[in-house]
Amino acid sequence: MTTTPINLAVLLSGGGRTLINLHEHIESGKLDARIEVVVSSSASCRGVERARGRGLRTVIVDPRTMREEDFHARINNTVEGADLVCLAGFLFLWRIPEPFIGRVINIHPALLPEFGGKGMYGHHVHEAVLAAGRTESGCTVHFCDNQYDHGPVILQRRVSVLPGDTPDTLAARVFEQECIAYPQAVQLIAEGRVRLEGGQVISASAER
Repeated sequence: MTTTPINLAVLLSGGGRTLINLHEHIESGKLDARIEVVVSSSASCRGVERARGRGLRTVIVDPRTMREEDFHARINNTVEGADLVCLAGFLFLWRIPEPFIGRVINIHPALLPEFGGKGMYGHHVHEAVLAAGRTESGCTVHFCDNQYDHGPVILQRRVSVLPGDTPDTLAARVFEQECIAYPQAVQLIAEGRVRLEGGQVISASAER
């Protein structure tokens, strides 16, 4: 059965590696989606260069240059035509409007609910995992609500924390799993096999 591609809006603030991973899965036919728009919180981040280099429509919505209400409204208007919004290292809290509840997902480089929240991004996360002496880390894809790194979990992938790991080495192994997990979660949603209902993740397998 062929799945009709869903329209994605991708929000980013940094290098754009997660965006490129999604785009490559789409281009190779492994992901039934199309990227309609990329929203960046900075005009100068590498993600903008990468998005435009792939011919993707890119819009800058910088919260540091506008009122808070205008920031939320601009994002709302920009993503209006998307079926699903994918946060890809977006560092600002977008107040999700009611029509988009259950249509916004995020990937976080740790096993939520641990090591999440405001300020927990990039190396801050891996440093915290190592400082806590954890023997396992990983990544989490989840539906978003209006809190940082919070909302029902769609899936997680795990890695061992190895003796001698640094934030860099741990980050590299976690990102390998992110590159698998995010397209997998988007595809599950595209196929209608996962959805948010009543604040809970409902999977097709659970309904059988």
